[in-house]
Amino acid sequence: MGHAGAAAVAVRYLRSAPAAGPVEALPRPELRCVGADERAPVEASEFRRVLGNFATGVTVITAPGTGDTPAPAGFACQSFSSLSLNPPLVCFMVGRTSSTWPRIAAAGAFCVNVLGAGQGELCRAFAVSGADKFAGVAYDAAPVSGAPRLAGAVAWVDCAVHAIHTGGDHLVVVGRVHALGADGEGAPLVFHRGRFTGLSGA
Repeated sequence: MGHAGAAAVAVRYLRSAPAAGPVEALPRPELRCVGADERAPVEASEFRRVLGNFATGVTVITAPGTGDTPAPAGFACQSFSSLSLNPPLVCFMVGRTSSTWPRIAAAGAFCVNVLGAGQGELCRAFAVSGADKFAGVAYDAAPVSGAPRLAGAVAWVDCAVHAIHTGGDHLVVVGRVHALGADGEGAPLVFHRGRFTGLSGA
């Protein structure tokens, strides 16, 4: 079937899930690179510490509501990247136990909101699980997907889910870009060594 076919099947399944109950998040896989009696080659804390030296931009991935769940969905995401110019593709990574991901998959579309330097608190709000993340947040609808396009974001990318790949305890979600825009002036929010910062490092 291939990854694209599997992704299409997954999206169709999630869209057709019965209204009687929520879509279950994918379980955390039981993955081991060493035997149960061997020491792991890299400690998780050291992995985080070292990789924290790689500065990233910060985004909020949003999705429109669906018939079963009319409220929009969204989560804070650092693991976003452009992927392909022709066709225009982007990707982001999401934990397989995420409770927001099934709602994005059910919508089959999403909008990437690249946060501006002054939107650290907004990012923290979207990083909290279980809260009404959109309370008091200004947004309009992205032109193709209808996903929330957050006010103040320095750029936005409106996408349809194109493919889904497994990556350990995360999923790699590929989006096909249908529309995008940027104000061309605002500085982005940057995350480095566990804190928000600016391009100057100040």
